[in-house]
Amino acid sequence: MGSDAMITAILAKLFAALFRLIKVLLFPFYFVFIWLFKKPLDALDKRYRFREDFYIIPFFLKQVFLYFIKVKRNRFQNWYLFEDQVKHSGHIPCITYPRPTSVKGEFKIETFSYSETYDIVLRLSYILHYDYGVEVGQTIGLDCTNKPLFIFLWLACWNIGAVPAFLNYNTKGNPLVHSIKIANIDSVFIDPDASGPISQSEEEIKNALPNVKLNYLDELDLMKQITNPINPIFLQQANVRSPAHLADFNPAMLIYTSGTTGLPKAAILSWRKANIGCLLFGHVLHMDTSSVVFTAMPLFHSTAALLGVCAVLSKGGCIALSNKFSATTFWKQAYLTHATHIQYVGEICRYLLHTPVSDYENMHCVKYAYGNGLRPDIWQQFRKRFNIETIGEFYAATEAPFATTTLQRGEFGIGACRSYGAIINWFLAFQQTLIRMDPDDENQIYRNAKGFCENPKVGEPGEMLMRIFFPRKPETSFQGYLGNKKETESKVLRDVFRKGDAWYRCGDLLRADEYGQWYFLDRLGDTFRWKSENVSTTEVEDQIISSNEKLFAQSVVVGIRVPGYEGRAGFALIRLIDCDESTLTNDQKLEILNTMLKHLEKSLPKYALPIFVKFVNEFNMTDTNKIRKKLYRDQILPHGSNNMETLYWLKNYKEYTVLTTEDWRAIEVQSLQL
Repeated sequence: MGSDAMITAILAKLFAALFRLIKVLLFPFYFVFIWLFKKPLDALDKRYRFREDFYIIPFFLKQVFLYFIKVKRNRFQNWYLFEDQVKHSGHIPCITYPRPTSVKGEFKIETFSYSETYDIVLRLSYILHYDYGVEVGQTIGLDCTNKPLFIFLWLACWNIGAVPAFLNYNTKGNPLVHSIKIANIDSVFIDPDASGPISQSEEEIKNALPNVKLNYLDELDLMKQITNPINPIFLQQANVRSPAHLADFNPAMLIYTSGTTGLPKAAILSWRKANIGCLLFGHVLHMDTSSVVFTAMPLFHSTAALLGVCAVLSKGGCIALSNKFSATTFWKQAYLTHATHIQYVGEICRYLLHTPVSDYENMHCVKYAYGNGLRPDIWQQFRKRFNIETIGEFYAATEAPFATTTLQRGEFGIGACRSYGAIINWFLAFQQTLIRMDPDDENQIYRNAKGFCENPKVGEPGEMLMRIFFPRKPETSFQGYLGNKKETESKVLRDVFRKGDAWYRCGDLLRADEYGQWYFLDRLGDTFRWKSENVSTTEVEDQIISSNEKLFAQSVVVGIRVPGYEGRAGFALIRLIDCDESTLTNDQKLEILNTMLKHLEKSLPKYALPIFVKFVNEFNMTDTNKIRKKLYRDQILPHGSNNMETLYWLKNYKEYTVLTTEDWRAIEVQSLQL
């Protein structure tokens, strides 16, 4: 160890010892202070919410200091975090997996401690390095379903010094070829349960990328080898794994965007985000060595990979993996794995609410449910039915430099995706902001006479921005997409509040309330303009569901083009609970819609009422259970692309009726007005 490294190591130990000493000395005074001033403190906390701030801030300051030392020592990679957990908590469970059995709904629990996981990864590293030729600096594709093997392969890549790229195992054909090509992948390791799409695309891959190795794994044989203690191990040399030129904003892994707006893009997940970012996130969500985070989200997306695996392992807890999401067995798996935290995304919470009552939903020990996309209309219903103490709604994007979080208990802050106390809010004002949108087009930002942006008023929508601290080197804060400079630069907004500054554009509309809490409204592009007014699709969707919660399972609202009209007209798609829409007559559907209309007229402005409505039995979803809204913006009127669909329309803003061919012709020539 060099003299600089020795000094930083000594400083780290001294700082940690000093922090422990301060905590020991102040502990008795803390309890006396709380006892004496409980009532005024409660009143202050209700107004300024400082208790959670005091929980977060000391940890943040300590860990940022220690991370700075790790960067100086060139030990910022997550592999060293993992090794520390093995050293200090080797006996604690690291991975638990309810493996599905041949009996439907039954599982065999597999658990691996930190020490067992470490030994398995070293044996697997030997196989990857010597049998498959995986070397430091290579990009390695992982085409895997949710199972321990995925994490073993992932950690083995980190040990060797390779960069794992998490391929979406549903992708095939040209998008799959594109995904491999843009990431410069040398070799792909394929789980047998994920082999279908890639084997169907093998000829295309070989033709386009003849040098890429496709390695179809025999899981049973491989697991026998890597769990056998007599087999050889490979531990990469530290100076090879962590060369002097490696920066903490270099890729720790690559995760692909869903490709809803085109071909997938490979988002760079930096070591900084995977290490210190996930460590802080885990602390905010109250994870520790006793925590078990259960996720049924696919590991090839950042919600499960970063905010699940990286977050809980950085805190020395356990990741519990479900092979795939199942609403009927979700709580059983959470119970069997002793989960303390569960993850949700998109419409999963609504799916769970629509399942029959299960004994397991009252037997689990889950205290925290966290994710993004929990809608306010079912927020409290979800908490109360499943006995969840705390909702941890967050705002994040795979490529975003930072995330926002909220911990919601009781009645305050329902629906918020950023909620902290006054101290943290003050600090975050330097790093996160909202900017006004053009009053004539809510999809465009507003610039004043000086050419700069402005913050919206409380309650007004604004696009969320995250600061890029070194505008001349934006990659230090925002790494963007590998090999796609154009798309990366499109996410950077410059000269925002002063000449030369730079901010990451989130592409989402949020609003702030008087308490400094932020609420997600819509994706930019999901709002639409009708009758010279901006319509929030989320607001309309929520009101549709709340108009008949016992009948409506899901609703999607988009704006669609109508010939001869400016803007887009509201188009609502509705899925019913446990009911095939084809079994209902038109009269029954019209009765449902006109009952809904009475509610909407009281809760929405006239311009926001859906003009067209269609009943569907299912929605086209992404792999993280988010609805692909873009597909529905191109609805062909009046009867769909197959000329067989039945749609309904709001005639004269008075009642819904069947959209006939004659009606549509009259709308086109505007003898019937919308």
